[in-house]
Amino acid sequence: MKLAKLPDRTPVRMNIVLTPSLAKRLREYADFYAETYGSREEVAELIPFMLEAFLDSDVGFKKGKKRADDAKSPAND
Repeated sequence: MKLAKLPDRTPVRMNIVLTPSLAKRLREYADFYAETYGSREEVAELIPFMLEAFLDSDVGFKKGKKRADDAKSPAND
């Protein structure tokens, strides 16, 4: 079969504590999102996508992850 087995898509709930200033900035971001796209989304709905975009764009994280993955690969045994 050409299609690989689908990954686990079970949502994981996490609770975090934010500083008041960060909470305010996230609400402002949600406002800006609504102005840009014409649809309002709750901050809690935006955060997972914001975090994913941040991690996808973090070059240092990608390099560090690749080094760790390379170190774990069977070719290095």
